[in-house]
Amino acid sequence: MSSTDAKALIETAVKRFAGEVPALAPVKLTVDVELRGRGDVQHFRLQLPEIKVTKDHDPTARVHLSMRREFFNVMASEARVVDWIEAFTYGKAQASGPTQILQLIRNVVEKHEERARLRPARSTRAHADDSAAAD
Repeated sequence: MSSTDAKALIETAVKRFAGEVPALAPVKLTVDVELRGRGDVQHFRLQLPEIKVTKDHDPTARVHLSMRREFFNVMASEARVVDWIEAFTYGKAQASGPTQILQLIRNVVEKHEERARLRPARSTRAHADDSAAAD
């Protein structure tokens, strides 16, 4: 995988994630992304919210993400928020940085998932009320 492909995949992954969790879209943050391959490690600097990706190691980044390159390739193109949660839970992806920032991201994602679980119940109830009113 070339660094151009990796940059595009990082942008794709961030846009998909921000599309699912729009509350995180305006967060201003610099992230160091480490993709490990067979004897090769690539570092990318991700600036948010403008989603600017450069091939550069940024030791001053607030958050550091690390995962296997093959795993990231699949996740970037196919994963949803629940897949990312599972990846971090089971150690397929690691994040480090200030506890306050990681906790903020975790809380926003958990609130999003909680609202997503409640949405179908409300829409089903509203649909049932509409059909009852029609009778």
